[in-house]
Amino acid sequence: MDTTAPPVTTRVGAGTGVIELDRPAALNALDLTMVRLITEALENWRNDPGVRSVVIRSTSPKAFCAGGDIRAMRDAGVRGDDAAVVTYFSAEYALNAMIARYPKPYTALIDGYAMGGGLGISVHGSARVVTERAALAMPETAIGFFPDIGASHFLPRLPGAVGWYLALTGQRIGGAAAVECGLATHYVPAAELPALEAALLAGGAPAATTARFAAEAPPSELAAHRPAVERCFTAPDLAGLYDRLAAEDADRAWADETLATLERASPMSLAVTFDLLRAGAGSSLEDCLARELDLARRVAHAPDFHEGVRAALIDKDRAPVWSPHPLPAM
Repeated sequence: MDTTAPPVTTRVGAGTGVIELDRPAALNALDLTMVRLITEALENWRNDPGVRSVVIRSTSPKAFCAGGDIRAMRDAGVRGDDAAVVTYFSAEYALNAMIARYPKPYTALIDGYAMGGGLGISVHGSARVVTERAALAMPETAIGFFPDIGASHFLPRLPGAVGWYLALTGQRIGGAAAVECGLATHYVPAAELPALEAALLAGGAPAATTARFAAEAPPSELAAHRPAVERCFTAPDLAGLYDRLAAEDADRAWADETLATLERASPMSLAVTFDLLRAGAGSSLEDCLARELDLARRVAHAPDFHEGVRAALIDKDRAPVWSPHPLPAM
């Protein structure tokens, strides 16, 4: 008998549907089973009058969700299994769209890592609660991929070109910065999170309950660099971005660090990410997800993606050797 615990559990109590991510050894990285279980729960609750709101949380003390199952997609790409690539990303992006259009309050409780796919199952919801232990990022350019899960829709809409900065550099930000730029909606100290969870799971009205527990976020690590981010990351193209960073005087140390980060990223990923965000700035979420799906199919077979995941997750040498070639058409 298979006694393996499911990676996602669901329950309903006091009118609240609860989704718990429970794959701690993988920091709740979303595999296809998890995507399907979350989707099934939301579909079941959509028209259920006994479910008035949804809360998604993690059982892990380290992570809400550290991303998608990128290693599995790399393996599929290496063996040329386009069907597996399309099946996974289609399911994941459909879930992102469902969350964005969900007719009931959807509250994500983010305590720990929320990266890549973790933002896909949180940022699109109606409320995103973060603590001082939260760490949010879209780190895909460092592994030869690109910010997906609808990021080409929500990142270019963040104020002051912050989204472009996060997309291209993969910079990790804390809870305070996430509230500051709009990725999160509420800041709740970690010590208060259990009480907030209890209130929500007891049937408390989500908007009023989260507002009652929310605190003023402290100054963020991003705040001091916002003027320089806007000066540099509003450049019309990548060449212009590099020129502006090279000429940045008021925040020189930050500019040097940012240039070094970009130099370590996949050139292919930087190019496709810039173009993707530029297209997404004027597109609907559905159009962005469709564009991302087409791009994911291509990138999954690209040498930079295979090399980036190898360096980060397989050999863990953190020394990728990027291809000089642009992304090929399919």
